Amino acid sequence: MMQGRGMPGSMMGGPGRRMMGWFSPEDMNAFIDAHIAAIHAGLKLNADQEKLWPPVESAMRNLATLHLGHMQAMRETPRMMTGDPVGMLRAVADRMSQGADAMRKLADAASPLYATLDEAQKRRLQVLVRMGSRAMMGRRMMGPGMMGSGGGMMDDDDEDSP
Repeated sequence: MMQGRGMPGSMMGGPGRRMMGWFSPEDMNAFIDAHIAAIHAGLKLNADQEKLWPPVESAMRNLATLHLGHMQAMRETPRMMTGDPVGMLRAVADRMSQGADAMRKLADAASPLYATLDEAQKRRLQVLVRMGSRAMMGRRMMGPGMMGSGGGMMDDDDEDSP
């Protein structure tokens, strides 16, 4: 087994969490870049909308990077998870607070852009966000889609819709 990489079953959780063990930090950053690029390309923004994209991209990247950092920290401190349950609760609470702050920032950044999207762009956004975040890291690992409910860009109440 290579240093820094695990076998598919090496991490607790669903298939997406096990998959994390297969990829290096560089791989995961490449997937983040690809996911953001796919959303951007799929939206086919007009010139006025393009001006609103940079803060959305930055907030998406910050949220994804924060999440990857949290996953890496959990991999590096597995004993804390079992040996210090109170410490684990505090660490998880801190990560959840940081994630909530990052999601609020994404919602704030995305709101002006989302307000300008037409129905076709909104429909494509729903598909692109769900496909990308689930394929990249497993279902719900970044919350309800990178820009799902709580993230500001789309409604994620209906799990079976595209």
